[in-house]
Amino acid sequence: MSSTPVPVTPYGRTPLRTVQVLGGGGAGSSAHVRSLAAGLAARGVRVTVCAPVETEGEYDFTGAGARFAPAAVTALRAACTGADIVHAHGLHAGMRAALALRGQRVPLVVTWPSGPSGEGPLGQLTRLLERRVARAAAVVLGACSAQVDQARRRGARDARLAPVTVPAARQAPEAPDAGKVRAELGVVERPLLIAVGSLVPHRGYHVLLDAAREWRALDPVPLLVIAGEGPQRAVLARRIETEGLPVRLLGRRPDVAELLAAADVAVLPSRWEARSLLAQEALRAGVPLVATAVGGVPELVGEAAVLVPYGDAGAFAGAVAELLGDAPRRAGLAAAGLLQAGTWPSEDDTVAQVLAVYDELMDRTR
Repeated sequence: MSSTPVPVTPYGRTPLRTVQVLGGGGAGSSAHVRSLAAGLAARGVRVTVCAPVETEGEYDFTGAGARFAPAAVTALRAACTGADIVHAHGLHAGMRAALALRGQRVPLVVTWPSGPSGEGPLGQLTRLLERRVARAAAVVLGACSAQVDQARRRGARDARLAPVTVPAARQAPEAPDAGKVRAELGVVERPLLIAVGSLVPHRGYHVLLDAAREWRALDPVPLLVIAGEGPQRAVLARRIETEGLPVRLLGRRPDVAELLAAADVAVLPSRWEARSLLAQEALRAGVPLVATAVGGVPELVGEAAVLVPYGDAGAFAGAVAELLGDAPRRAGLAAAGLLQAGTWPSEDDTVAQVLAVYDELMDRTR
């Protein structure tokens, strides 16, 4: 039985003032900041969220008890003036927060960005920014062990593991049943596979399309739907049409929870993930998951998913085909996923851990 946190006056201050800074406003980080803002506000902390304007409409930070400010440099600098703690979520947010705090003695906490930096000039620039952000932060929080190690390599003075639990997806009061969703997608008598995430290179959708070529040999042929939008849409759409692949690009969808609940298997082909939003949602929904064994995915899912090497389309296609032909195995994974999800920290646990970091930093400045 859970209880609502009782608002308190934290740390002997009336009250603690924090600024949460979002960069690109990705689904996982935006949902986390919304949850964190609500938990902090419920505990008597004054919260300002600086984020892209469009995220306020979708995540309603003010409804969570926070003050909202746009992510523009001038607005961010004004919000940081007088703050006790500034917490940036991601690389670009961390860089902008560090610049806004120049000349101020305000501790900066950074939730580390996902993934390897890549190669070439862009990779070099990313590593340079990572070093600057890591060294500017009083504390760096990593959602998985790989992120903590990377932050330390970039020069972080204090890097800690802080698993982020994204809130469970909220379904509409009259959400359509799985049968209706499947009928609307035209998969009443064929398997449904689902991937969710922005259409960008590191998501590994090119590998997924390679796997989809092999699924055409199955009977019945499964349909893969990809919910998300991004710069690779045209490239992916061209391949789907040219190669006649059993794949549909759905664009950005507000009903991901309903789509996921209707799926037979969720697929995560990414080159890198820390604590994947799709993986968390799939396991919580009892949907079998096939994912790449990268970043924080193995420690997140444990034995409750089928893991394959990144970039191996044959292994991915084979793992999915085996699951589709083995109903008991799918049921076993669904049950294991629910058990694994029960081991993750709750939203309250996540808020409490962040508050403990803030408390420690405030003690240092007294």
